[in-house]
Amino acid sequence: MTQNHSPASTLRLVTLGCAKNLVDSERLARQLEKNGWHIVFDDDKREASVVIINTCGFINDAKQESIDTILRYVELRQKGKISMLLVMGCLTERYHEELKKGIPEADAFFGVNDFRAIIKTLGGIYKKENPGDRLLATPSHYAYLKIAEGCNRHCSFCAIPSIRGKYQSLPLSFLVKEAQHLVSKGVKELILVAQDLSYYGYDIERSRLLPQLVRQLSSIKGIQWLRLHYAYPTGFPEEILDLMAGKSNVCHYLDIPFQHISTPVLQRMRRGYDETKVKKLIELFRTRVPDIALRTSLIVGFPGETEKDFRKLYDFVRNTRFERLGIFMYSHEEGTWAFHHFNDSIPEKVKQQRYHELMKLQQAISLQMNKEKIGTSAPVLIDRIEKNTAWGRTQYDSPEIDNQVIISPVKGKEIKAGNFYPVTFSGASAYDLYGSL
Repeated sequence: MTQNHSPASTLRLVTLGCAKNLVDSERLARQLEKNGWHIVFDDDKREASVVIINTCGFINDAKQESIDTILRYVELRQKGKISMLLVMGCLTERYHEELKKGIPEADAFFGVNDFRAIIKTLGGIYKKENPGDRLLATPSHYAYLKIAEGCNRHCSFCAIPSIRGKYQSLPLSFLVKEAQHLVSKGVKELILVAQDLSYYGYDIERSRLLPQLVRQLSSIKGIQWLRLHYAYPTGFPEEILDLMAGKSNVCHYLDIPFQHISTPVLQRMRRGYDETKVKKLIELFRTRVPDIALRTSLIVGFPGETEKDFRKLYDFVRNTRFERLGIFMYSHEEGTWAFHHFNDSIPEKVKQQRYHELMKLQQAISLQMNKEKIGTSAPVLIDRIEKNTAWGRTQYDSPEIDNQVIISPVKGKEIKAGNFYPVTFSGASAYDLYGSL
């Protein structure tokens, strides 16, 4: 039964950007709930008197989306539709003074970890935080587990270390307790996130503790899928592959951003590896876990990227056939090493051409891979059901960013969101599979 709350006691929390930002919002939401607020997330249709926007400030597109969102709610503030507008997150951490001057209509701006100040502004008191003290914004059957804050890498294009600070691993025991708490609330899939999974534990014990963490999490009764996001190629602990091969609930899925394949470009990016290292890693992954789904991210248009560099990247994507791929156009970010040492030399038109060329190639690869699955079956986790159709995912797909499995018809069948069902695939498009129970 849905409980009714007055708009005066309701607060809307809008989250932009990555899953790590979402975890921050969920922690803040729980603190606000403890202080008597009723929380709605993002575009929930219910009215709210106060809005908090958790911004992203990573690249130009993200910054523009954040500013557009702030201005949309400023308009509501000016019309009296909301009584208070607070802005937090990465954009405000980077451009606090500029935003205060440029958008004075917002009531206050906060950085990335200013929970206490936000709660104080709303007349509340910061309460003791226990492991798993979060109000989930995701469907109740999956959750993100942020295992660290910040980053110690020195990639020349990235502003994250200047925004989020140095790498700080969360204690292993804390994360295990958080996972246990989430499972007790019905979570079946845990998605591990950090700016760099590979580095986990090294700042505390000078040892890579990710395998130990994954082993302990995989032993928690109720966790049916464990998924790994944002591993770094240098220092990747190979024992993770043994856990994937040996533990039934560790997904055969790895998100590991390579960013490029041309060694000169990788050197200018200050990534700390070369073409040979990348190719050896991919061979290792696919040898040890033959059905692994590899997701990577690539950047086109980095300063000095020649046509030869791009052709090498194109051939790399064509020959490697990544199961999942994200492509970004280079964004010349203030405060980064690249901003101070390179000119943004590649014209936007060329960046766009290279982006679209790679996307078209990946679309064809993805379509072919999906077609190869027609006639096979796999367990599918159902994310949502509407009328006569259900949407779900295989172990090879992360929510929001990867393929979906679309199942129809489902009317009259015993099917619930958050449960697993064997699905036979009968059709395919570039980024979706179609199937039946």
